[in-house]
Amino acid sequence: MLLKQRNLPAARRGWLAGSLAAWLLLASPGFAQVPAPDREVVPGVVEAQLSPQYWIDRLDAPDALILDAEGIAAHNADMQRLEPALHDVEGLPVTLEAEQVRAWIEGASPRPTRTLYDEAGKEGSARAVDRLVAALDLDAIPQTQVTRYAMVVRRADLRTFPTHLRVFSSPDDRDIDRFQESALFPGMPVAVVHRSRDRRWLFVVSQTYAAWTEADAVAFGDKAEIFAYTRRIPYLVVTGARAETVYTPERPEVSNVQLDMGVRVPLAPWPDDQPLNGQYPGYGHAVELPVRQDDGTLAFAPALIPRSADVANDYLPLTRANLIRQAFKFLGERYGWGHRYNARDCSGFVSEVYRSFGLLIPRNTSDQSRSPGLDRIAMEGIGHDRRLELLREADIGDLLYIPGHVMMVLGHANDDVYVIHDTSGMSLLGDDGQLRRYRLNGVVVTPLLPKMSDATTATVDRITSIQRVRP
Repeated sequence: MLLKQRNLPAARRGWLAGSLAAWLLLASPGFAQVPAPDREVVPGVVEAQLSPQYWIDRLDAPDALILDAEGIAAHNADMQRLEPALHDVEGLPVTLEAEQVRAWIEGASPRPTRTLYDEAGKEGSARAVDRLVAALDLDAIPQTQVTRYAMVVRRADLRTFPTHLRVFSSPDDRDIDRFQESALFPGMPVAVVHRSRDRRWLFVVSQTYAAWTEADAVAFGDKAEIFAYTRRIPYLVVTGARAETVYTPERPEVSNVQLDMGVRVPLAPWPDDQPLNGQYPGYGHAVELPVRQDDGTLAFAPALIPRSADVANDYLPLTRANLIRQAFKFLGERYGWGHRYNARDCSGFVSEVYRSFGLLIPRNTSDQSRSPGLDRIAMEGIGHDRRLELLREADIGDLLYIPGHVMMVLGHANDDVYVIHDTSGMSLLGDDGQLRRYRLNGVVVTPLLPKMSDATTATVDRITSIQRVRP
């Protein structure tokens, strides 16, 4: 038939050629067909609901400000004053006493009391635990020390102990490393209060966390210079899930540097017509990044962020529409306990969404759930029906806490509350009454009301608090 096309009229030959091309395209394995909007992804969630616009379109006044810049500044000041989990790094005394340093370290690095397993599934020994505790080098803490400041130069892990050893709660678990705490991000100021016995790790105090990080992740500098950097204007804020500086062989220390959502970096005063690290800067944003010199001290170097990066020249306006858009920028990202896998966990997810508005909240779910710096609704002792009423009144961006987990309210549909959260999975009762576990392991959209914590307990009945950002 194909050979006989030459005998057909030109219009007919064109139609056949077009149809054949379309058929080949549809049949090719790599062709991405657009899913139907009513295709169910998991029970209760259809394809259309995986678009931020679906939820924004359901709102009245989606762009109305929840808090303006002045209100956010007041919130942050109250949070810093009221929240015991936050550290006023800039306000630390000129000298630190051994008792304070020891309290920080022992609070972050308690001797493990439960059985832990390594990556091979082998049970940890008492001798191995002894080595971990010895690595803290607590006896080397001086009675007094001058407070030393540094700045983070790359995204880096915060660890329970000064080690890369990964440990797990069960021999068949390979995901949740119990020595992983959180992460640090470029441009963060920290106080360095101790060094591990092998000198390769530093115990640092940041605004939201105190734990161990690799020594080469920070650079020591003058306190005034460090905090002046954090206040410099003009600046850029990363508003995407992440942005990267462009690759540059001229300055490896500022090449492909990852900047996560909400990270703020000052613009560099650089002429548009003068090459920056071998590249014309007019098609990017010239910024200044902290770098670590060979002697471990702090310097600053210019770098380029491409124009294509999702960045803004200020923190985003805190609106319901923007909360939805920002949360959706992580949709489908792999769950990463304590910011592992170059990702984040449930509390890291909501922290970074709110960080893109310049708004401060604690790092961990336990601290977030009871923070006096937020507008808290305590759910203990409240019956099921009243819980449903409160949840149906919940607004976009409200945070729902169950033990060990946080979910962000996304909206209301089908007489249900929908949430977006970073989770290992969810459980639902099937038509046969049996509990079915969905291993989601990422940032997902789910309905709230059908979720079960076990075969007889609805998730809504385990909510301990609702935390809200309100004027």
